[in-house]
Amino acid sequence: MTVIIYLLPVALFLGLLGLGAFLWCLKDHQYDDLKGAAYRAVMDQDAAED
Repeated sequence: MTVIIYLLPVALFLGLLGLGAFLWCLKDHQYDDLKGAAYRAVMDQDAAED
């Protein structure tokens, strides 16, 4: 039962850390152009150079 004393704060800290990282990505506009990033990932480099 004493393990909960250690695991609960660690779980809360990791959850808040993940939430903070997500909010930071939103503030930094990482999720603005989702389709453009998908197209750039599969676009042929030779066609882009022409």
